[in-house]
Parts: sequence; C-alpha cells; structure tokens
Amino acid sequence: MPADGHATQVAVREVSLERRAVQTRMPFRFGAVTVTETELLTCRIRVRTADGRDGEGWSGDLLAPRWFRKDNDATPQQDADELFASVVAAADAFCGVGTATPFGLWQQVFGARVTALGDDQPDLLVRGFGVAIVERALLDAACRLRGRPFAAALRDDVFGFRPGDVHAQLADWDWRRDLPTPRRSIAVRHTVGMLDPLRAVDVPEARRVADGLPQALEEDLDAYRPRWLKIKIGAGVDVDRARLAALAEFFEQRDEAPGFSLDGNEQYEDLTQLAELLDAVAAEPRGARFLERLLWIEQPLARAVTFDPERHRAIDRVTRRAPLILDEADATPRSFLRALELGYRGVSVKNCKGVFRALCNFGICRRGEGRFQTGEDLTNIGVLPLQQDLVTMSVLGLPHVERNGHHYCRGLDHLPAELVQRAREAHGDLWRELAPGREGHGGAALRIEGGEVAIGSLLDAQGFGTALGELSRDLQVVARG
Repeated sequence: MPADGHATQVAVREVSLERRAVQTRMPFRFGAVTVTETELLTCRIRVRTADGRDGEGWSGDLLAPRWFRKDNDATPQQDADELFASVVAAADAFCGVGTATPFGLWQQVFGARVTALGDDQPDLLVRGFGVAIVERALLDAACRLRGRPFAAALRDDVFGFRPGDVHAQLADWDWRRDLPTPRRSIAVRHTVGMLDPLRAVDVPEARRVADGLPQALEEDLDAYRPRWLKIKIGAGVDVDRARLAALAEFFEQRDEAPGFSLDGNEQYEDLTQLAELLDAVAAEPRGARFLERLLWIEQPLARAVTFDPERHRAIDRVTRRAPLILDEADATPRSFLRALELGYRGVSVKNCKGVFRALCNFGICRRGEGRFQTGEDLTNIGVLPLQQDLVTMSVLGLPHVERNGHHYCRGLDHLPAELVQRAREAHGDLWRELAPGREGHGGAALRIEGGEVAIGSLLDAQGFGTALGELSRDLQVVARG
C-alpha cells in the first residue's frame, strides 16, 4: 500500500494480555448455554512509528462462550481458551508484518488469519475476534500518537482507511462525506432474555438479587426508561409464541409501546418455521398490534446454513413483517454481500467482529436502498470494551444499541477500586456512583437516563473511547516484533 501523507505508519513491537474473572449478578442465557461467570480480556499494544516514536494502545472484550463457535461439546472454559489463543496468534501475526498504516496492518493480518480460509470454516469468527482485539488496540495507539479522538482521527485519515482494497465497489466511495456527525448520546435497546422474568413477583425469593439494581423487566423499565427492546426467541414455535403473547399483554397493561427487534439465536431450521411463528402471533389482535412495532429479525438460521437458498423459501412471508439482518453468519467481508443476494437488508455492528469491517459494511449500506446496520452486543461491559463499542456505534450514526451487560453484571465490580475511581472521574457522563459491591470498594454503574447513555467524554478523549491511560499492570507479554 502506498504511504499516505496523513496516515500514521507504525510497526507493532509488543502485545500483552490479561485475563480477569467476571461474576454475573444473575444467570443469563447466551445462545445454548446459561452463564454465571466469564472472563474479561485486556490487551495492551506497543508500537513504533516510522520516524522512531513509541506509543501504546489498549482494548478489551469478554471471552464469551457459545457465540463465536456454537460447539455444544465444548465447555465455556474451552471456548475462552480458544478465543485467547486466537488473540495470541493474531498478536504474533501483527508483530511480524513490519511498518504500515493501521488499516494496512489489519488488512494483511485479517487476510492471512480469516479471508484466506474461505467463507465457510467453522472458526472464522474465533479467528476474527483475535484480529479485532489487536486492531482496536492499534487504533487506540494511533489516536494517542496523534493526540486525536477516534472520530477525528478517522476523518483525518490517521488510520489509512482504504475500503476499495476490501470491496472493489467502494473504490470511489467518498466515505468522509457519508460519515455522520457522531452522536453524543445513544439510546439503549434493552435485551429481554429467554430466562428473564417480566414482573418483580415472577422472581423467586431464592433468586432475588439484593444489590440495588433492577432484576425483572418491569424494574428495568421503571429505572432506565428504555424506548427500544431486543427480545430473544428460539425455544421452539409454541414456547416463542407464548412468550411474545405474554410480552404483548405485559406492555398493553403498562400502556407502553416500545419498538423492538427479535433475535432468533440461530435456532430456526428454516424461514418457514419462523414465518409460522409470526403468523401465529399475528392471528391474535393483541399480537398483531405488537408486531407492528417489530424493527427487524436477527439471525434466525444457524450460521452453517444461513446462505442455503432452500432454507429461505418463506423469506417473503417473513420480510413482509420485518427485514432480516445478519449477525453470527457475518464472518468475512463477503458475508453481507451474500446475504443481500438472498434478501437480507441489514447487518450487525460488533467491535468483536472488527471496526474496519463495520466501516466497510457501512459503505456497502450506502451503495443500496434499504440497507442498514444495527448495534448488537448483549454482554459488553466496562470499562474499555463498552466504551470503545459505544464510540463505534456513535461514529456510524446508530441511534440505539443492544445493551445488557449492565443488567447481568454489577457495574464495574470486576475492576480494581483505583481504576473504577478513575473511570468515574474521567467519564462521569457514562458512569455513576454505586454502593460498594463484592470487591468491597465504592463501585460504578452505567448511567442510563431517559433510556439513553451520554458519551461525550468518550468522543472527546484522545484515544479510542478512553481518557484513562493505563488500564492494567498485570499483563503477560504474548508476542514481540
């Protein structure tokens, strides 16, 4: 790739990682598994510019089970270990590339680790996760070196973004013109899991969490006032129909009418089965009124059969009610294009799939009518995974994003007291004070007011979503250049 006068040229010198245990405040259903604990991964990258300056950047994410590869024979710990190994492999690959722009480094590593394997390998999302972790830390390092917030660095071409190198149809795309003004607040689309109680009286006394935070859906609605929901389905047509009917009744009783999306969790055999569910719900007047507020339907088919035309014979019956979007089957740059050919209209944005991939998909959406992106990331937690994810959503102009890490995990209890205090001081628009929790220190909880989170401090920070500087001192070096 030719050098660019604006882009920062760097080489990755070192990558270090930390794994930290995270306990949930209540069980949650994640696809085919119920989770009560997981691990938070923190990544630090050290880089050197072409003119000899040193810099560092940070990223982080949960090592979440059963999303990146739905292998029911693997334990959650095995899933976490596989994701960690993927980050180590990606780190080694980044360290071996040499000097290039952040986009140039990402393109070479993603190409070798993911794209070169074709479209249908079962571990593509796992491999992509590893690349995305280092990618985000690299973007943070580039921002810090130039003293620029992420959105400004992107517009100034600090990263050397060249979408035409990924999709030929984007070669003449004026992406600076199309990027919206970043949103300084984003609405929360609250997730209603398949195990989540609707009313406080539905919570058995033995399972009541007395920590000062909401537990039942009605408590979340009263506390946070979300205007958008994401409803998990996939337990079978009869169970799903009963769940949606119960929700329709619940909201009519509350005299509320939130917009909502449905997440099929890869649990439907074909779209005929999904169409039967929607028709059954719509057969009742209350259900029909409920479905009028349906925004889109996310990933109903298993990723292995998502691009099988035979499974889509009923797509017109489904999409007359709401468009379909791609999530778990979005593993390579070609994935969204393949889905569009079948009649899908949207694709999810998740930092765990990669920032440059989201930007390229934004360009594909701009190339056709009715195409769109949505923010989807159930378990994102703070500090850094949540903050960087919110910045990505803001830069893409997304008005609301699935957000429920604050519901299943208690604020920032998983982090050291000193870091929690710095987060509240630097990003007080996002974090509010919370009573001491399991770690015994004064905590912080996500500040949701009127269904929205304010993120001005994240957008203004000289870096990718954080003004906190060092995030951990307990890191293990896993790769050196």
